[in-house]
Amino acid sequence: MSSADKSQKDQQNTETEEKDTPPSKKRFLTCSLLGILLFLVPVPFDGSITIGVGILAESLQSAFGAYIPGFMTIVIAVSAGGALAVSIFQPAWVLRNEALSSLFFISKAWLIVRIIGTIFAVMTLFQFGPGVITADFTGGTVLNDLVPVLMAWFLFAALFMPLLLSFGLMDFIGTVLRKFMQPVFKLPGRSAIDATASWMGAGPVGVLITTQQFEQGYYTKREASVIATNFSIASIAFSLVIISFIGLDAYFVPFYLTVTLAVVVAAIIMPRIPPLSLKKDEYHGPAGKQIDEVVPENESTFSFGIRKAVEKANSVKSMKHVMIRGLTNVMDMWLGLIPIVMALGTVALILAEFTPVFVWLSAPIVPLLQLLQLPEAAQAAPAMIVGFADMFLPAVIGSSIESELTRFVIAGVSITQLVYMSEIGVLIMRSKIPLSFWELAVIFIQRTLITLPIIAGVAHLIF
Repeated sequence: MSSADKSQKDQQNTETEEKDTPPSKKRFLTCSLLGILLFLVPVPFDGSITIGVGILAESLQSAFGAYIPGFMTIVIAVSAGGALAVSIFQPAWVLRNEALSSLFFISKAWLIVRIIGTIFAVMTLFQFGPGVITADFTGGTVLNDLVPVLMAWFLFAALFMPLLLSFGLMDFIGTVLRKFMQPVFKLPGRSAIDATASWMGAGPVGVLITTQQFEQGYYTKREASVIATNFSIASIAFSLVIISFIGLDAYFVPFYLTVTLAVVVAAIIMPRIPPLSLKKDEYHGPAGKQIDEVVPENESTFSFGIRKAVEKANSVKSMKHVMIRGLTNVMDMWLGLIPIVMALGTVALILAEFTPVFVWLSAPIVPLLQLLQLPEAAQAAPAMIVGFADMFLPAVIGSSIESELTRFVIAGVSITQLVYMSEIGVLIMRSKIPLSFWELAVIFIQRTLITLPIIAGVAHLIF
């Protein structure tokens, strides 16, 4: 090729870039700004701090709260009935459709869990059957309290999540923050988005983001496992609920600062010890590696981040495609996850309320609590373990303890433990992130042992 031809081709490429870039930049900036406003900006609402998606979710609950348990019972029944029918008849039109196949063509184990969830939901809604299942503090808590929250949050979070993931914001943030996140937490820079969305909104939102990023090839197995179990922290709003329920709302600011300190320390330590350190740095097979946060030597971090973001925004086929992906996400959460929450959440609460399992499991913790000089150590010990079943149970147990110091520690540890099987744990197990039930149990114990001394130490300085 002659120099004249090469010069003409370079000029054509430049003109093409100039023609294509402005719309892509506009798409990146507009959609990312909307995603930031919905997911990452704290907003005061109804006496607490939440995010835009949270306002939509809470408004939906307020308007239709009385009808949501009945509606979701129908959804849970459709989930189980559809999966059972597909398992028996295996219709070709379902198996050929990727979305329908992922929703209804499932393993026998998850099918059984969906059927159990349907039975529990129907019994609880119509109040018939064994009281251990239908009681207000077991099946009633899951169907009437937890499921409506998840239904509303999953609706808006999954629907609008493409604004965070598909238009370049993750690529830009990942490039800019890589130099901080990589050495401190051994993670890509984009994981900062997961943490922020969780802290400002809700833990499940962070897990949803992590799952999507892993399945699309932006996190390795190790990175996804670390992020899901260390960065999907209970939100500021839920932390306020916990500290108020336990009767220490006047201490919220030092409480949340303490929780933040403990969570950061745990996030630094956990990726460096088993089982998380043993996870392989392999990307999800079907997607392969899609991430590139390494800045070229001849380019600034900011300009490279903008370029990667614009490239991502330019790859979006159409807004219709994005909307379909969002609706698919909603159906996946409603039909795939909520029946499992209904089943496993109810079982976990039955074990906590009607059996001495958690009292037995907490016996070894009593000497540790005594060593940390916590009053009423024997009464507080079950609260340190029962959070594995549900994140609200420690506060229920802790509210009956007289010592403010001990109640402060119980509330703080319950927030930092993170792996609650009624919500986060089920969401992780149901995803493609390679974490088993027993690994989640080990991680729960590790987080407890790491954060407990930190929170107890600060509590002794306050009280």
